[in-house]
Amino acid sequence: MNKVYDYLVVGSGLYGATFAHFAKKQGKSCLVIDKRPHLGGNVYCENIEGINVHKYGAHIFHTNNKEVWDFVNSIVEFNRYTNCPIANYQGKLYNLPFNMNTFYQMWGVTTPAEAQAKIEEQKAEVVTMLNGRETKNLEEQALTLVGKDIYEKLIKGYTEKQWGRKCTELPAFIIKRLPIRLVFDNNYFNDKYQGIPIGGYNKLIEGLLEGVETKIGTNFFENRVYWESIAEKIVFTGKIDEFYNYQFGKLKYRTVRFEEEIHDTPNYQGNAVINYTERNIPYTRIIEHKHFEMFGAEIEKTLKTVISKEYSMEWKEGMEPYYPINDERNNTLYQQYKVLADKETNIIFGGRLAEYKYYDMAPIIEQVLKSF
Repeated sequence: MNKVYDYLVVGSGLYGATFAHFAKKQGKSCLVIDKRPHLGGNVYCENIEGINVHKYGAHIFHTNNKEVWDFVNSIVEFNRYTNCPIANYQGKLYNLPFNMNTFYQMWGVTTPAEAQAKIEEQKAEVVTMLNGRETKNLEEQALTLVGKDIYEKLIKGYTEKQWGRKCTELPAFIIKRLPIRLVFDNNYFNDKYQGIPIGGYNKLIEGLLEGVETKIGTNFFENRVYWESIAEKIVFTGKIDEFYNYQFGKLKYRTVRFEEEIHDTPNYQGNAVINYTERNIPYTRIIEHKHFEMFGAEIEKTLKTVISKEYSMEWKEGMEPYYPINDERNNTLYQQYKVLADKETNIIFGGRLAEYKYYDMAPIIEQVLKSF
């Protein structure tokens, strides 16, 4: 049978959409299919009350790579949004990431030397407790890095909600380092370039897929033989274990769910992201979407606001998989699938689910750029 397309791209998230964009530029014919009722994967936005709502959680684009930044801005202009999350612990607010503002809020210290001394004092208590042995869990590891106050107020409860397990039951390697910034700077990222597409991420996806044939509501696995027959090569961005019919077993994930609320106020919390770091508050954070794209007087002009409460949970069949769980069991299992994937000559595996690896957005685009 004659192949109709050069590439069938399974999944219209950032990897699939960027791949299709460059393939088309090279004169290749592409069909992009997605099982969801929309394009864009997890960067998809829905316009609610004139606000672009990040339906699958907060997405902030950040990179040090000028080529990547220039490329995405050639598709759609990005705004100047800077990610400055806040932590709420028992009604008190702390700036993130851990910086001089945080240390002032925590201890009243006003100079880097005072902050460093306080951190070292608290770390020393833990070192004495360990008495020369290695840390055996995440709690001990975090305490050796930042001490008791920051750990108990800003890390412990949040991390336990994220993983669904106590910090004493989580392996130490999950937290290799915790950045301590002895400057008054609330910018979460160190990258040179940062922002959000003006008009939302749909503008980026639409721009990438301009002129490319797409089909939504289309599940590759429901008619696999047909889909495999119509293209010279397949670009697969779904779950790699599903692609190989789970023959070695199922990989595990963490997922998140969101409770959306519309409020009759122009400004609910005054910031895009506020983390709730107490264990007994069930959600991990509240996202107020308008702050991603509206600044100054613009915030008040839109009379309503949309918030999303984010809950972290164990992934079960039928849920959207978000985060690979890169522990020993899952990594060993993935390597078995990767051996099969590496032998394929007409299939390209790319993205978070196909490579069983956590990716930010910019490295995904960088990876595709390098392959063309």
